[in-house]
Amino acid sequence: QLQAFGGGLVQAGSSLTLSCTTSARTFSTYGMGWFRQGPGSERESVATITTGGGLTYYADSVKGRFTISRDRARRTVFLQMNSLKPEDTAVYYCAAAKSGSHNPRVGNWDYWGQGTQVTVSS
Repeated sequence: QLQAFGGGLVQAGSSLTLSCTTSARTFSTYGMGWFRQGPGSERESVATITTGGGLTYYADSVKGRFTISRDRARRTVFLQMNSLKPEDTAVYYCAAAKSGSHNPRVGNWDYWGQGTQVTVSS
């Protein structure tokens, strides 16, 4: 079970940090990722990270603004979002991949959290 926190309503240029926690003891073996789905849009990958955190992926639209990280002891993955833009408005989901991969393709992910709304006003 994955639980995502940290969404909210912010102004453009602001920062937010999303958190996703799990009680799964196998957290350290999972690849973890953040995805988002805007109104009328398909779910898209935002950032992903491998089991050890050594490899990451970022969508072009968030490179240089977002940072994904993970804390094994707390079984938590974070998404630090800076310089937010109105086009970042979406429901953000965290996901876990049993394979440990950080492949951003949506179909590769096994477990999904409930989503947290991020709204960025202009």
